[in-house]
Order: sequence, then C-alpha cells, then structure tokens
Amino acid sequence: MPKPTRYQRIIEQIFLSRFKPGAESISFEREAIVRAAKKLGVKLPKNLGDVVYSFRYRADLPRSVRDKAPAGKEWIIRPAGTSRYKFELVAHAEILPNQMLAEIKVPDSTSGIIAMYALNDEQALLAKLRYNRLIDLFTGITCYSLQSHLRTNVQDVGQVETDEVYVGVDRRGAHYVFPVQAKGGSDVLSVVQIEQDFAMCAAKFPNLICRPIGAQFMADDLIALFEFERVEGVVAISHERHYRLVPPDAISAEELKTYRYRSEE
Repeated sequence: MPKPTRYQRIIEQIFLSRFKPGAESISFEREAIVRAAKKLGVKLPKNLGDVVYSFRYRADLPRSVRDKAPAGKEWIIRPAGTSRYKFELVAHAEILPNQMLAEIKVPDSTSGIIAMYALNDEQALLAKLRYNRLIDLFTGITCYSLQSHLRTNVQDVGQVETDEVYVGVDRRGAHYVFPVQAKGGSDVLSVVQIEQDFAMCAAKFPNLICRPIGAQFMADDLIALFEFERVEGVVAISHERHYRLVPPDAISAEELKTYRYRSEE
C-alpha cells in the first residue's frame, strides 16, 4: 500500500476524532487542520483550504473514512459557512457520463490558435464550449458568457467557485443564469459543486431562472454536458448530451437525417 499523504493523514485525523457510529454529519472548522497537523507531527500546509478542496474535488477520502459509510452511501465534504465544513453521508457524489449515450457531431469552430495555447484541460474545455456555442445548443437558449472563474462568498455556504457563468434569454423573453462547472483529465464533477451553484444563483441572481450545467471531457473532442435540477432538495441530472467536435466534412447526410428525427428527450 502506498504511504498516506500528509493531506490524507490530516483529514483522517479530523474525521476519526469526531466520528461516532450512526453519525450522518460531522462538522469541523479550518483551525482543526492546524490542530491535526500538530498532533500528527506533520508539516502544516501553507494553504489550509487546499486540504479540504483536494478531497472535495480531486482526491478520494482515505479508505479509513470511506469504510465508515454504510452500504450504498459515501462521505463527502460540504461547506458550512466561512472557514467551516462538514462531512456528510450521501447516496452518491460523483457525476459520470453515461457511456451508452449516443453522440451528436458538431462542426468544430474552435480557433486553431486557441487550441494551440490552452494551458490546461479545463481552460481548453471552456474555450470549446464558448467557440462552439455548446451551451446554446444544449439548452436551446441564446446564451452569453458573463464571467469566467467567478469566486464569491455565499451566506451559510462560504466561498463558492464557478468555472464560468452564462446568462441567456429565450423566445418568451425569460432570463436564465447557467453556472458551468468544467472538468478535464482525471477530474470528475461533484454533487457538492452543483449544490454550491444553486446556492450562488439564489444569492447573486435571484430573479433569473437557475439551470446549473456540468461539462466533462470524455476524450479530446468528445464533451459530455449535464443539466441539473433539485428533486425534493436532492441534486439530480435532468438532461445529458454528448457532443463530438469534428471537421465539417465529417458529418454525413445520413447522420443529419438521423438527427432530424432524434427525440428531444
């Protein structure tokens, strides 16, 4: 077994020191990271928040933590206010593309120079969404990029980060806000991020219709898009499509005919 990392040891110490059988929610504050590092005799990370951030979005919680979850559930870390967090049990946390879903080919309009100089997978994915107007295609709404990498504070949640925010208008004149979370490489979308986007929309755009979007690279030119809704307070996928970006001459007349009769749902 690989040696546990410093982050794993710290988060394990925080969890196990507070866990009681039957618990479904365990609160802790950022200062607990300092105390855990001191108790373990490990070097304190310069960025305390990154300890929590890494297990919310990048890495699995330690096995000793995951083993404390009952069958069919898993532990996640949710924000609970400024510099406060909580471990909570949920039915599922990761959002993964449906591998059986049919692809839709779209002529690739990404500028070549953008493709050459995108610095990371997330940046490249956001650029492809923007240049190919995939948010418009996916939602059926005329959309405009309002802001990239929005970072703001939401009451009772704490700091929220959204990769890009679109606003849109439909043919009736109704206005929408589309917070977009984008993931590339080995990163995966998390229910926690979508919950935070719902909270951000309620706080910052209360008069707009909030429709959170998730974007995931499945391959270099294959993008999965998800739309989410709340069902009895729980985040659920309401819509999923997979778009393959291709040269214009790679779409056949037969494929166009198939798309014409494909169901909207």
